[in-house]
Amino acid sequence: MLRLPYEFMTKNKKIFLAVFVVFMLIMFWIGYDISRRTTFPGSKGNLEERISETPETENK
Repeated sequence: MLRLPYEFMTKNKKIFLAVFVVFMLIMFWIGYDISRRTTFPGSKGNLEERISETPETENK
């Protein structure tokens, strides 16, 4: 009879694999959440601070 790969794994390997999958899902979720809240710097348009004629250090 054909045995699947997970049937050869010990209990510790199964626990490690389950924790790894949960960890990776959490990391992908965090990455998606951060990327959803962040905008690409080039898509902000021209703000007044960016297009001022004098640099910010000279305004002081």
